[in-house]
Amino acid sequence: MTGNNSARPLLAGLEPAQILETLLAAAAAAARETLPRFRSPLAVENKLAGGFDPVTEADKQAEIAVRDLIAARFPDHGLIGEEWDPKLSDNPCQWIIDPIDGTRAFISGVPVWGTLIGFMVDGRAQAGLMAQPFTGETYVGLPGRSIYRRGVEEIVLRTSAVTEIGRAKLSTTTPDLFVQTGTQRPWDALRAQVLQTRYGLDCYAYCLLAAGHIDLIVEPGLKNVDIAPLVPIIENAGGIVTTWEGGAPEEGGNCIAAATPELHAAAMAVLRAA
Repeated sequence: MTGNNSARPLLAGLEPAQILETLLAAAAAAARETLPRFRSPLAVENKLAGGFDPVTEADKQAEIAVRDLIAARFPDHGLIGEEWDPKLSDNPCQWIIDPIDGTRAFISGVPVWGTLIGFMVDGRAQAGLMAQPFTGETYVGLPGRSIYRRGVEEIVLRTSAVTEIGRAKLSTTTPDLFVQTGTQRPWDALRAQVLQTRYGLDCYAYCLLAAGHIDLIVEPGLKNVDIAPLVPIIENAGGIVTTWEGGAPEEGGNCIAAATPELHAAAMAVLRAA
């Protein structure tokens, strides 16, 4: 697991309760924009000239709501979002936002999309949230703990103890991504060795990994907003997230998340050999 910057406090002097309350308030602000539009007629724009990268008014308005809330509380912090230009700052603290991770799921009525919000210090994700307002579920990672919340229920998250590829439940959003990025061969090699593979879960898969239900996730070509907010949820549940080269995953790229260091090492060996 990649280490945190030890020269600065993990939350840059802010209290975990303050970060948690901000994450939850921001998720609630996003839900007021996304939930009324879910499973309703809505216009879908395509951000790509070749291919399909959808965006909706729900994406745009939810990000504005989150940015406005965070900027009001921390006006000197940086902001990185999926839909709008970054707010640059000399402050080491940055918030990273994907208002709807899984827009394809959103426009299809499938409740595996989620709002991702992360808090980073010196480029390392130290706290993160995934909120799925339709199911009422929230997954939060803070230094030393990762929790699941639904209504009054709160559960401490822990990854599975699976260490062998042959026992691993693997997930990725779609196998098409490996074709598009020229990484199909390592994907096929890994998929051939696992217990089972599940597709189409977007950010929800990473939270299921933190909760011990999925053991391994491999994806190519991620954006920073796709992965950075999920890193604290997985790491503080006992898992490990890196790039395929073993580096810090916050900038995105080809990423791998595993329940245990042993499973991570075994999967990395397969990817490298292929």
